[in-house]
Amino acid sequence: MSKQRAIRPFTGWHMTAILVGFFAVIMAVNFTMARMAMTTFGGKVVENSYVASQQFNDQLDRAAAQDALGWDEAITLDADRHVRIALSKAGQPLAINGVTATLSHPLGRLPAVPLRFVADGSGGMRSVEPVILGRWRIDAAVRAGADEALYRSDLQ
Repeated sequence: MSKQRAIRPFTGWHMTAILVGFFAVIMAVNFTMARMAMTTFGGKVVENSYVASQQFNDQLDRAAAQDALGWDEAITLDADRHVRIALSKAGQPLAINGVTATLSHPLGRLPAVPLRFVADGSGGMRSVEPVILGRWRIDAAVRAGADEALYRSDLQ
């Protein structure tokens, strides 16, 4: 003769355990995601959004003037992880007089680092310091002759 197990009835305690478990999982996921969101991005893009909005038309005018120069930039990392910046106009290389650049982490996790540049011998510029591994953004002011242009590029 085979033994049969008795089926236990579904009670209020079972339903309570299911509901408590369900909401515990939901809360754990929500708290984890909120903590990750708060620690990975500071949330500040500009110091004062009103002042930034008042400067928008000036920024558009500077961008139009920069576009009128007709420069094409190339911002790259070489094999030794030095930043190389080169300019050209109508396919012809331009000699760069100077570069002022800042290297920053895209999410603001690390402080911004100024970069120093030296001539690379072919009209471009090369950073003195190598860039450490990771995701970086470079903001550069590049001068050729009496003109200056601002560039932003992501490096990896």
